[in-house]
Amino acid sequence: MKKIFVAAVSAFLLGFMSQCGAPAAPATDITLPALFSDNMVLQRNQPISVWGKAAPGGEVTVELGDRSGSDVAGGDSAWQVTLKSLPAGGPYTLRIHGAQTIEYQDVLLGEVWVCSGQSNMEMPLAGWGQILNYQQEIRQAKYPEIRLFHVEHATSPAPLADVSGSGWQPCSPTSIPEFSAAGYFFGRNLFRNLNVPIGLIQSTWGGTVAEAWTSGQSLKDLPDFAPAVRAIENGPVSQKELEARYQQELQAWYAQIDEKDPGFPRQGESWAGVKVSTSGWQQMKLPGNWEQAGLKNFDGVVWFRKILTLPAGWAGQDLTLDLGPIDDMDNTYFNGTEVGHTRGYNTPRHYQIPGKLVKSGRNVLAVRVIDTGGGGGLWGEPDQMTIGLPSGASQSLAGTWQYRTALSADNLPPLPQSPAGPNRPTVLYNAMIHPLLPYTIRGVIWYQGESNAGRAYQYRSLFPTMIKDWRQHWDEGTFPFLYVQLANYMATQDQPGESDWAELREAQTMALSLPKTGMAVTIDIGEADDIHPKDKQDVGKRLALIARNKVYGEDITYSGPLYKSMSRRDGAIRISFTHADGGLVAKGGKPLKGFAIAGNDQKFYWANARIAGDQVVVSSEDVPDPVAVRYAWADNPVCNLFNEAGLPASPFRTDDWPGVTMGH
Repeated sequence: MKKIFVAAVSAFLLGFMSQCGAPAAPATDITLPALFSDNMVLQRNQPISVWGKAAPGGEVTVELGDRSGSDVAGGDSAWQVTLKSLPAGGPYTLRIHGAQTIEYQDVLLGEVWVCSGQSNMEMPLAGWGQILNYQQEIRQAKYPEIRLFHVEHATSPAPLADVSGSGWQPCSPTSIPEFSAAGYFFGRNLFRNLNVPIGLIQSTWGGTVAEAWTSGQSLKDLPDFAPAVRAIENGPVSQKELEARYQQELQAWYAQIDEKDPGFPRQGESWAGVKVSTSGWQQMKLPGNWEQAGLKNFDGVVWFRKILTLPAGWAGQDLTLDLGPIDDMDNTYFNGTEVGHTRGYNTPRHYQIPGKLVKSGRNVLAVRVIDTGGGGGLWGEPDQMTIGLPSGASQSLAGTWQYRTALSADNLPPLPQSPAGPNRPTVLYNAMIHPLLPYTIRGVIWYQGESNAGRAYQYRSLFPTMIKDWRQHWDEGTFPFLYVQLANYMATQDQPGESDWAELREAQTMALSLPKTGMAVTIDIGEADDIHPKDKQDVGKRLALIARNKVYGEDITYSGPLYKSMSRRDGAIRISFTHADGGLVAKGGKPLKGFAIAGNDQKFYWANARIAGDQVVVSSEDVPDPVAVRYAWADNPVCNLFNEAGLPASPFRTDDWPGVTMGH
């Protein structure tokens, strides 16, 4: 554990030395960021940065093995020492000398990677989601030379100097359960193949957008984000002021929605009323994500209703109502009267119904759901949806409900962002990335994009901006930035069509034009009904394959086929690929699936596709003069093009047509 040794120094002697122009006295009040602790891993073969705070004017000396360096704390108390590089190895003791000496024990030199992004990078081995074979994976996670540092959630309108974290932990069945599964499997693969210590820094937050992870300096160069950044920079700085302004903005936001919502007519009953006509309403089985139940890619306001027949003995009695989690916000009504409202997509709803509203026989339960992005609806488990007496008698609410859409997202005003919320521009960069600077790292692995899928075209510029932003601020040059392309998710479509998720994958593929980037394709390991696929082993492995080839020089196949070019001939289109290592294959020996083709009318039809060497020949009787091909262009495509190394081809399109018409 960290040790501190205090040296007694005469105040008179220090003053005399200062007056005589002697070297700076040993520093007092030395502190270091949370990233420095026992069990840490420092980056091998690169200059090592060590920094912190001390009383101004005092000298700090840092020692690691036979490396040492000194700095004098400035007027802002900051000091920084850069040590010459060391090869992999250890354990070492890192010593920081001043009027006191701080020691960090069991320090290793190895490979340090930052693991960042939203929930699919945050998803731990145990707990929510539970990855494949999680119990066995946890039992076998005995790798003391893999070290873990977990950055706690935090936001800030301005860059912070430190993060909150519990310090570096050796990987063990005790420390691994709540750590990033994708990050762990990536690090484990590197450790097994490089045989050097591995340090993993997890800085993640589920459901977050890329602009929250990008600095204001860079976002101000993007017109879509510059106004929001300036508003944050010029806005209130105290938490109390921020919260007060947010509550005012939120009340105004709800008022605007209420004004637009046809469920609140200017005359007559609201859609929560007991006598309102439900002619024309549709049916949906709940609980469940409404994207899976027919409201594909819908964000906005939806009303749900269910007629309840309650026992005569319940009349006049207070009842408890449970609805499970609702994505994102709800207003819940019983017989036309609001009984509760909650904001929070993962918060189970638990409301009290006063007895004066409860009748025997027919009663009406109505829930207005406001979803601002991603999945929507009442999405918990059936046993979370009940109504009953506090004494225990209850009825299940799972099953068929009526629903009606009220407002699409296009008609919603911009949602105010909570000062404690993570989805404001810059706030996660400020609190969870900036404090990591200038800790020396090898590179970054990143899994994010789901929360930006509704703005996929914008991601073409936002994502590369974020990558370049991190590289600029880390000041280590063009370090490797490896990322995961979005997996397949949601319902499979019978016909070719448009897809926000496909466009987001396209934007991710475009980022490969940046140097030292790599993309792990996961179009084959997603799950239709779960945005958090359980197979994180393959995610980590595919990221590690990229690192082992592009970073560590191992001669292995690291990518599936990527679209290269097309040519037209004899009523067909021939598609050429890079990374067709060992040849192209249709997985499972079945005919190729997932290809669609179109002519100048821009109508896509499912195509016949066959492999010809390192090309795929695509054609259709419905399209005698084809001009464009798409592959795996859907939220959850049925597709099976791989290379011999077993890595899937990335989805692609040869056209750039917006909003085309689908064929049959």
